[in-house]
Amino acid sequence: ALRRRSANELDWDGLAEEMAALGASEERELNTRFRVLLEHLLKWILQPERRGRSWENTIQNQRSDIARHLKRNPGLKRLEAEEFADAYTKARRDASSEMDMDLALIPAEPPFSLDEAKDEGWWP
Repeated sequence: ALRRRSANELDWDGLAEEMAALGASEERELNTRFRVLLEHLLKWILQPERRGRSWENTIQNQRSDIARHLKRNPGLKRLEAEEFADAYTKARRDASSEMDMDLALIPAEPPFSLDEAKDEGWWP
């Protein structure tokens, strides 16, 4: 019905549900990419002796994937700060577990800004 441009035949409720589900999926992807990026930035800061190519690649890949995801989904830009903050909470917990470090030793607030975290040229 949509391809035929037959508005009377459209299941409007079903279409609205599908669009909402797609939007939620894109938000989850952004949050997940931020979480991985922020976890690795925390590890980069807190365990400099363990820095390696793998962490560097993960950080760079997440930065470029976030930029591409936001470019393809410009509506997510309005949620970027919220997703960043939410992802930091999860990344902090994950980094604590991954590094076997007391959560209290990891800053409760990000030690870097949203713009710094996304900047491919910035390294703490």
